[in-house]
Amino acid sequence: MTLGLSSIQETKRQVAAAFGGHAQGTRIDFVSIDLLWKVLTVKRLEILQAMAGQGAMAVREVARRVGRDIKAVHGDVTALVSAGILDRTAAGKVSFPYDEVRIDFTLKAA
Repeated sequence: MTLGLSSIQETKRQVAAAFGGHAQGTRIDFVSIDLLWKVLTVKRLEILQAMAGQGAMAVREVARRVGRDIKAVHGDVTALVSAGILDRTAAGKVSFPYDEVRIDFTLKAA
């Protein structure tokens, strides 16, 4: 999965390419670097790393793997589900079905 920044024009280009049959891969783009870092805090990146390639698991198990309080992890998991980065299963578990995360953006001169 790739997480990054994308302008409206770039997003339109990616959608057009996808509809044209060109694979785009799994990607979630944010409109600003501020929003990307608001969603992808250090603690949330630790959650993604602990869950990568591990299948669905209960929030309690996620908390155990990252060594944090379940209530705090629950809040972070909820934010990641809302952003579309984690999936919630019918059984109430959460899943990150990818083996790795790539964060892709370019900083330009002001």
